Amino acid sequence: MSLGEEIVLRPRFKVEIPEASETILNRLEATKKTQKDFIVSRIDQHVFIKIPKQKQHFWSPQLHVEIDEIDEHNCLLHGLFGPSPTVWTFFMFLHFIVACLFIGFGVWAYSNATLGNSYAIQVALSFFMVLVWFSLYFGGRWGKSTGKPEMIQLNDFLNKTIYT
Repeated sequence: MSLGEEIVLRPRFKVEIPEASETILNRLEATKKTQKDFIVSRIDQHVFIKIPKQKQHFWSPQLHVEIDEIDEHNCLLHGLFGPSPTVWTFFMFLHFIVACLFIGFGVWAYSNATLGNSYAIQVALSFFMVLVWFSLYFGGRWGKSTGKPEMIQLNDFLNKTIYT
C-alpha cells in the first residue's frame, strides 16, 4: 500500500491477506512484547497502533486496523489513519461552532434586513466566520503534513509485522 504524495483527511486502505485472521491478529498482538517503538492494543478484531506518549506531538496520527475473516484461510484488513480521538473531537467541535455562528449571523443579518435595519456588522461577522473556517482548514492541512512521517512509520511497521 502506498500513501502517495497527497494525504487525504483520513486515509483508508483495504488489503486481502491469504492467512487466517486470528494468525494476523496474534502476530500483531505479539509485537506488544517484542518492540517499544509503538503502542499496540487489541480489542476483538480491532488493533490500534499508536506512537508512544513521549514521542507524540499534537498532530501525531494513529492507525486503526480491523481484520475481518473471509474464510478460514483468507482475511480482509481494513486500515484507517487518523488523528488521536481527542484532536479529532476538538477539530470537529471547532468546525461545529464556526458553522453555528455563521448560520446565526446569517439569520441575524436576514432579520435586520427584513426589519429595514442596518445589517453590515452581521454580514462582516459571517465573512469573518468563513475566514476562520479557512484558517481551520489550512491549520488541519499543516497538521497532517507534520504527521506524515509518523504515518509512514506506522504503515511500515504494519507491513513488516504482517508480511514477515
